[in-house]
Amino acid sequence: MAFATSLSRVAGLVRDVVVARLFGAGFVTDAFFMAFTIPNLLRRFFGEGSLTAAFVPTFSEVFHRRGEEEAQRLANRCITLLLLVMLLVVSVGVVCSPWIVQGIGYGFGEVAGKLRLTDQLNRVMFPYIGLVSILALLTGILNVRGHFFLPSLSPLFLNLSMILSALTLGTLFDQPIFALAIGVLLGGVVQLLLQVPVLFRYRIRLRLDFSFRHDENLHRVMTLMLPGIAGVAIYQINVIVTRLLASFLPEGSVSYLYYGQRLFEFPQGIFIVSLAQAALPLMSQQVAEDDIDGMRQSLRFALSLITIFTLPAIVGLMLCATPIYSLFFLGGEFDQAALQNTAMALICYAPGLLFVGYSRIAAQTFYALKDTRTPVWVSLWTLLVNLVLGLVLMQSFQHLGLAVALTLASFFNACLLLWLLRGRVGSLLSNSLWRPLLKVVPACLLMAAVVHSILATTDWQQGSDIWLRGSVLFAAVAAGVIVFVAACLLLRVDEFGRGLQLLKNRKAASKS
Repeated sequence: MAFATSLSRVAGLVRDVVVARLFGAGFVTDAFFMAFTIPNLLRRFFGEGSLTAAFVPTFSEVFHRRGEEEAQRLANRCITLLLLVMLLVVSVGVVCSPWIVQGIGYGFGEVAGKLRLTDQLNRVMFPYIGLVSILALLTGILNVRGHFFLPSLSPLFLNLSMILSALTLGTLFDQPIFALAIGVLLGGVVQLLLQVPVLFRYRIRLRLDFSFRHDENLHRVMTLMLPGIAGVAIYQINVIVTRLLASFLPEGSVSYLYYGQRLFEFPQGIFIVSLAQAALPLMSQQVAEDDIDGMRQSLRFALSLITIFTLPAIVGLMLCATPIYSLFFLGGEFDQAALQNTAMALICYAPGLLFVGYSRIAAQTFYALKDTRTPVWVSLWTLLVNLVLGLVLMQSFQHLGLAVALTLASFFNACLLLWLLRGRVGSLLSNSLWRPLLKVVPACLLMAAVVHSILATTDWQQGSDIWLRGSVLFAAVAAGVIVFVAACLLLRVDEFGRGLQLLKNRKAASKS
């Protein structure tokens, strides 16, 4: 499973490189990324995340306590209700697409044809929501039955579909970007069809069942979904707000922010998500045992790990932003201006990695305490902060102002969550929190000096030899990692070794 997830992430990076080189960062990519905003938002609502988090524990409990027949009945009713909801959502989305697009990309109206193209792309991709929502339900069923590998490969097939469609179908359209939208739709179909043989292998026979009005298990799934939807909604609304504001900025701004955020999400998925997922079961157990002191220690340890692993990632992203985009993205329609604007966006996003990590751990702590309301309210205030800061900073710094606004909003979110946690678990400040920080900062500074000195030995202009750029970037990253690890060992940062073991155990568990 860990291998499949890593493979999907690499394929996602390749997809972004292909899109950047074929279409650049401008009129058509702005329209595409804006058009994909709403399908992606609703995918999070009804599919990945909230639905899976609500359905899997309920289905698992029914399957193990009441038997396969009762679990099959719950699955049938869930999928029937989901099909009805998706039919309504997709129909409304396609019919109301012009108004939806105008609402999220109002600034595009100042550029002839941009809103119209966004609307057309949105209509093509909207059915993807229904496909991926059904896929999420099937994935939950298969996971409970003990099958993880093929469902975890699903994002890989979406990325491959988009890559192949962009490379082969572009000549069929007056506007080649439609090939990418078709790739999204085909990817959803392929993802869904690949689960069918596995369903047959486990003798899972899904059928329509409309007798769900008085099903307590189904009602429980719907009730559990609500907090998840609220949390996901606010995060995605932050994305919509940023893109709405970017639509008023010069052409390419939406694309610069998208490409910058994609690379920003790479270490987030590797470190933050893994550490947060590993921390939740332990803290939940400590809450159940009324061990608040133990939970406070676990929280401090988790925050220390976030600091230790994200600080070097932040330094690396900021120093290597231009070299990375130069090596992988530069070429074709992705020119030097796009390179500089995208790299600067990543540099502005990068410090937020630490605050996103703190927020994720703090939110998981509230969930362990069975408090889902507080993170939602904090997210609402964060949304307001992001909006106000974005409006102010974009006046002087354009798209970079929006990236800085999101970073500052993440800082606000983390501080408020941790401050509110103090009233639930006591003070978090202690030597166990400060001691690793005082050791990791010098290690990061030493790493930064080494990486900068290596990168300074060559230029990163378009005329540079690609193999030279690749070799220097690889040498800089490898040297930086070695220096940081060596410094942590010399400075006896004990939490670093324990964190690596935790990530290793998490990876091993995901394979089983």
